[in-house]
Formats: sequence, structure tokens, C-alpha cells
Amino acid sequence: MQHLYRHGMMVVAAMLVISLCAAAQSEERYKVRLSMVPPLGVQASAVVGAGSATAVLSGKKLTINGSFEKLASPATAAHLDLGPAMGVRGSSIFDLTVTKTGTGTTGTIAGAFDLTPEQVDALKKGKLYIQLHSEGAPNGHLIGWLIADAKK
Repeated sequence: MQHLYRHGMMVVAAMLVISLCAAAQSEERYKVRLSMVPPLGVQASAVVGAGSATAVLSGKKLTINGSFEKLASPATAAHLDLGPAMGVRGSSIFDLTVTKTGTGTTGTIAGAFDLTPEQVDALKKGKLYIQLHSEGAPNGHLIGWLIADAKK
């Protein structure tokens, strides 16, 4: 009887390892280079700075982590947006958390969201992007599209 119990536990453990490996393999990684948005109604000097982010899609859960620095004015908000095509701006679908350091011109962005099947498809087609706003550029300061990471 004890032999059957041990055998059963080994089978359960093996199934758990296999499912964890399959889940890890199903992750898709994306990278983002946040660069200056062409000024919209503000002086070009109001839009400076840079940043980067990574995103991981696991099933339908998208997790984003990034940072920004050297903005001309303090950050105010960040969003995950959906455009009709890569390079074409659209509208916000999720708010990202902005954590500012110092004067607010440096900091991090983060968020985790459950995507719809349509949003997953848009991500894979390069239609999702991050946009960071600031006091000096309320229409957008930094922007960057989520691009599949070839390194995986």
C-alpha cells in the first residue's frame, strides 16, 4: 500500500513539474524603448528624456515594468494604449502606476492586466504602446511600442 502511495505522489510531482515547464515556455517577452513624443502644442524643450520597459505575457496576463529619466518636468501619468497600427497613436486601455523619485523627472512605471483575446492579438501585431505624460507635456512626453523580444 505504501508503495502505491509513493508511486502516486511521484506521478503528481512529475505532472506538476511538466505543467510548470509548459507555463514558463508559454511566456512571451516584449521590450519597449521610451523616446520623446513629437511635441503637440508645447515647446520642443518641454519634451526631453528617455526610458525603457519590459513586458511579459503569460496566458492572458500582461505584466509591465519600466523606468524613465531626465524628463524636463515631473511625470504625471502613464498608460498602456492601443493604436490602429504600429506607429499610429490610439487611445488608453489601462493605467500604469507611476512611482517618481526626487523631483519627479525620474522614476518607474508598472502594471499587470488581464487582456481580452482581441488585446492579446493587438499586442502580437505591435499595436500596443506605453505613453508617459508630464506636467510640461500633458499630451504625451515619452512613447514606446511593445516589440517582441527576439532573445526570449
